[in-house]
Amino acid sequence: MFRNRIDAGIQLAEKLLRFRNENVVVLAIPRGGLPIGSIVAKTLNAPLDVALTKKIGHPDHKEYAIGAVSLDDIILTNAHGVPQDYIDREIVRIRKKLGQRYEHYYEDRCPQNLKDKTVIIVDDGVATGNTILATIELAAYQKPQKIIVAIPVAPSAVIRKFETIPNLTETICLQTPADFQAVGQFYKVFGQVSDQRAIQLLEETNAINP
Repeated sequence: MFRNRIDAGIQLAEKLLRFRNENVVVLAIPRGGLPIGSIVAKTLNAPLDVALTKKIGHPDHKEYAIGAVSLDDIILTNAHGVPQDYIDREIVRIRKKLGQRYEHYYEDRCPQNLKDKTVIIVDDGVATGNTILATIELAAYQKPQKIIVAIPVAPSAVIRKFETIPNLTETICLQTPADFQAVGQFYKVFGQVSDQRAIQLLEETNAINP
């Protein structure tokens, strides 16, 4: 159990100290990944960026991911029996939202160049892994030297799935509880992170680690 995202970020950053002398970019998944990503980036003296990916929720249970979308890629899993017209509508809706976020997050700057870097993908936890998988594909397109996934908590089955991903160098996960139901159950405080707060964290971190 983590007290909050700050506690999780501190614990996760300790496990990542061995990357401190590498050419690192921390890639946080908005919005819950930003508080953790900020701590990791500050600890490693690395720039912080955002991964603009978002899950596609099941039509009958929005928290259950059937896939994930980025501005360029689509990954579908667990989509058996889901109508194609629903998936198509969700892709359009999500990409519109991601486009708006792109404008907010990159209003005064450009995305980090990931080529030949050690990319550390960070989130506050993983349930199905679909958003992380889309983020790995997005990062791999830029040909980084390494891709590391670093998360506080996830089901063991998802970690095993990550081990089969050819573009993924390593997965670091602090807890893989057997009774996993949702990420929030492993935090005492798990409030939503606003876009405004996420952008603030991004700007503050990169002012220290340009």
